[in-house]
Amino acid sequence: MTPDTTPQVIVSLLALGMALAFIVADRQSPTSHALAWFLWSIGVAIAVGALIAARIHLHRAVAAWDGVFALPEMLAFIFAYEWVLRVRRTVPARNLNTRGADYGLRIAQGLAVFYGVVALIWPELRLEHFTNLRLNPGERLHPAFWLFAAPLGISLILGIGAGLFTLNRRPDRAEALRLQAFAIAAPFMASGMVLPVNISPLPTAMGLLIFLVGAVQYHVTQGRRAQFMAHFLAPQVAEMVNERGLKSATEEKTLEISVVCCDLRGFTAFSAATSSQRVIQILREYYDAVGAAAATCGGTIKDQAGDGVLILVGAPIPFADHAHRALDLAGQIRATGMALTARWSDAEMQLGVGVGVASGFVTVGVIGSASRLEYTAVGPAVNLASRLCSEAAHGEVLVDARTMELLDAEARITTLRPGEALRLKGFPQPVQSYVLEAA
Repeated sequence: MTPDTTPQVIVSLLALGMALAFIVADRQSPTSHALAWFLWSIGVAIAVGALIAARIHLHRAVAAWDGVFALPEMLAFIFAYEWVLRVRRTVPARNLNTRGADYGLRIAQGLAVFYGVVALIWPELRLEHFTNLRLNPGERLHPAFWLFAAPLGISLILGIGAGLFTLNRRPDRAEALRLQAFAIAAPFMASGMVLPVNISPLPTAMGLLIFLVGAVQYHVTQGRRAQFMAHFLAPQVAEMVNERGLKSATEEKTLEISVVCCDLRGFTAFSAATSSQRVIQILREYYDAVGAAAATCGGTIKDQAGDGVLILVGAPIPFADHAHRALDLAGQIRATGMALTARWSDAEMQLGVGVGVASGFVTVGVIGSASRLEYTAVGPAVNLASRLCSEAAHGEVLVDARTMELLDAEARITTLRPGEALRLKGFPQPVQSYVLEAA
């Protein structure tokens, strides 16, 4: 009589579905890739055992090649520990202190391979004394049971221990949630290998569901991070990261862009004579206004320091008309800034706003350490925009010659007029400036 394999099929589909979900939801993550292979191996192991191996064993003796049915189980252990190893690589080196856990995980993988080899050599012992274990009252375990159970048991202890050790070293919070779930779920999933076939689906399914809870928490945490980071990126940048991945948005490249720099005039004296709460309120309103203007023109805010804001137009999202966009942005900042500073100022303390715009080739990309990364731009245009901003009077926008050259003839005539040749710090020759006409 053919046994009912419906529970095993359902559990197998659950594991395979979780593997597919991890790949689809987190395609750029090496840790999620290893985790998906782990779940895929579990699903295949259950399906092969229930739909193929069990049916073969009903009709004939154990074949010499029967040990191949143990290989998906071996791979599940190997990929589980590979996932923990990849999680460990996300932990800052200063927090790890020791590589003992790495060696423990490699030993655990080696023990899983040993189990697979033993299963290939003695398939009949594995089937009779380990797989789908049945014990009568008072009956003792056969020594052959320990030939298979010992390497897997030690391997599991080493793997869970390495996971707990990694948790103690403050890994990424999202990965920590999955590690916690793995440490709880692993014994349930492993027990399904030795329990009778009519019972094994239950602990395996419980382990998978426990792990699924941790996985859902992982993706919820990642989603909250994405929402949080969207406040710091231009909408176009957030869309690029969502569609093409973080690497595409942040890889190092050299390109011509326009840079807009603005700051408040008289802010140092104003902040010294004003309560800190009032200063914070003003800065928040100022940053909101500049950020809204930058988003409208496709600019990416690179720095906000005190009353100064540095905005990139043309990186990481490239624009052929970056110079036009930069001047439009500068005009919006001037108009909004003049309205705000007029409201903030009083008879004793006057605030103003100045803006500088420069264009040129810069190198953009991500720099930093394992603990903090920053999207940066390096090139003369960045320094020039800052220097022009420092020279600009209240309500004035100073523009460099390269930005003027990138405009069409009509825009040059209608929007810019020649300014002074300025001597700027860091530039050996006088820099010809142009002034953006008032709207």
